[in-house]
Amino acid sequence: MVRSLWTGASGMIGQQANIDTIANNLSNVNTHGYKKQRADFEDLLYQTVKVAGTPATEETVVPVGIQMGHGVKLAGTQRVFSQGNLQQTEIPTDMAIAGDGFFRVQMYDGSWAYTRNGSFKVDSDGRMVTSSGYWLLPDIILPEGFLPETLTVSQDGRVTVKVPQIDENDPIEVGRIELYRFANPVGLTAVGENLFKTTQASGSAIAGRPGFDGMGMIAHKYLEMSNVAVVQEMVNLIVAQRAYEFNSKTIQTSDSMLGTATTLKR
Repeated sequence: MVRSLWTGASGMIGQQANIDTIANNLSNVNTHGYKKQRADFEDLLYQTVKVAGTPATEETVVPVGIQMGHGVKLAGTQRVFSQGNLQQTEIPTDMAIAGDGFFRVQMYDGSWAYTRNGSFKVDSDGRMVTSSGYWLLPDIILPEGFLPETLTVSQDGRVTVKVPQIDENDPIEVGRIELYRFANPVGLTAVGENLFKTTQASGSAIAGRPGFDGMGMIAHKYLEMSNVAVVQEMVNLIVAQRAYEFNSKTIQTSDSMLGTATTLKR
């Protein structure tokens, strides 16, 4: 009887974590480059009352054992790196990755982070940076006096601009975009601001040129939207809510049965 109370409680805790994950997905439905999470669960230890195969007689064995479960636990929150829809923005510094890969940025402490959010800006030094001011790597430094409307990024990552003081007609190449992929991208750890950092589980970053060696291509003047499917998340939310209610009912039923047992002797 007491076991069912704790089993139901573990189910409620697990479904609360599931709802928290769904809520985070829905809150980031308009976050550029966001990758949804999925809650994975595992059953807990079992109390073995009777082992299957135990001898019943000299010639027979027990065909089915008896095991009593103790509930569920959250095993992990897996990131789903499926492609998000591409939205055209007509902003020259916007880029999206169509396919595999991440942009690399340098944070204030000198460490590297990776992102799918290609909403870049140009700082006062002409360097391409994220909305938080982190440098895009390799450095893309735009020359003084360039025409912003002439900024072009090819599918293979070549960045060109026109500078009237140098040449009014022919664009000049100012840098190349590199992409990075991982053997196990779900092993990356999210640090906020649309950024991920490497772990031993993800492996080291593998650099490559856009459009080559399995890397995605650059879509200029596009942004990748979140890959959260709102309808699917709402269905998942309903299922999680009902599962939470079912587990609460097992606790209420167990409590009612305990109450019945305590009133047997008056």
